[in-house]
Amino acid sequence: MCALSCESLMKSFRKGKGKRVQALCGVGFFVRAGEIYGILGPNGSGKSTLVRILATLLLPDAGRAQVLGYDVVRQPRKVREVIHRVSTEAAFFKKLSPLENLLYGARLYGVPGRRVGRRARELLAVLGIPKDKQVRPMEQLSRGQQQKVAVARALLIPPPVLLLDEPTTGLDPRSKREVQELIRGLRKEAGTTVLLTTHDMEEADRLCDRVAILDEGRLVAEGTPDQLKDQVRSDGKPVSMEDVFFALTGKEWADEG
Repeated sequence: MCALSCESLMKSFRKGKGKRVQALCGVGFFVRAGEIYGILGPNGSGKSTLVRILATLLLPDAGRAQVLGYDVVRQPRKVREVIHRVSTEAAFFKKLSPLENLLYGARLYGVPGRRVGRRARELLAVLGIPKDKQVRPMEQLSRGQQQKVAVARALLIPPPVLLLDEPTTGLDPRSKREVQELIRGLRKEAGTTVLLTTHDMEEADRLCDRVAILDEGRLVAEGTPDQLKDQVRSDGKPVSMEDVFFALTGKEWADEG
């Protein structure tokens, strides 16, 4: 079953008073139900634009995208009912605590706070938010801690489809691993389909069932991490995802995270 699909997506933006910049150039792919699908590319490659279109926050200039059979342009409300999104610019009520933000989010989905209070505390604890900081205003937390709260909020009520736009940016290596394990657990326990954008080569290699490489708005390759490595391997030596990116785009990898 196909959970996400894109066909010939196009999107451009006007940069100041200058010419239009093409963010997406005919992007097309599909994601199977229950799959963790990675979009790999450096900053500026079009990853966030793609996620924002799938989340109904941007309209494509051309092409088509569907989430669980719902068209993102013609049926945006239906799409929003089946997705959660985590991005690097997650919005919170800064005067409320992490716990209050999570419980408020649960109520927006029609789930009483008392039913999810325990899970909210467990998620925050697993992600390394101490009990005392769970009840402090969000504005008192570090940028990395706020990002952890954004992840916890998205995982609190398992969605059918989870859109993760560089969710581990700003996190230390241990916290990254914790988030990745939570994503795996969500897929295993709830069958959630995950679309993950990242500029972290190791994260894509470790976490994703399949990976698409986006370069300057164009999808230049797609496959499992092992398939992509086999595609560029020539002398039998070990190949990294960084080697794959260089071979398929002709560019050195620059991790701007």
